[in-house]
Amino acid sequence: MSIAIIVEGKNDKNRLKRLLTDDILIVCTFGSLNTERLESLTKKIGDRYVYLFTDNDSSGKKIRAILRDVFPDAEQIYTKRGYAGVEGTPDEYLIQQLEKAGLDEYIVYPPTIPGSEKF
Repeated sequence: MSIAIIVEGKNDKNRLKRLLTDDILIVCTFGSLNTERLESLTKKIGDRYVYLFTDNDSSGKKIRAILRDVFPDAEQIYTKRGYAGVEGTPDEYLIQQLEKAGLDEYIVYPPTIPGSEKF
């Protein structure tokens, strides 16, 4: 199955790219959405299965609402309120959310630092 994740900005994209294999297409809305940008997103995504991963703030919620209309079958991934958007979310929490969305096979787990394991 081909998969695309839609995020708001390039920092969000770069953050997720470090944690996911290249099999996942990550595309940005680059802020507000107009008809032209929505058409461009739709073309890039094609027939891929879509996940929406926008910030948990007012603009992120507005963008998510618009994208839900365009991609009604999209899976929703959320970051925790209080984090500075997707780009400011700790890797551990991003990984948890990606696992919760069923994307385990695409996650590139960071190497563990010797001695950092919890007893």
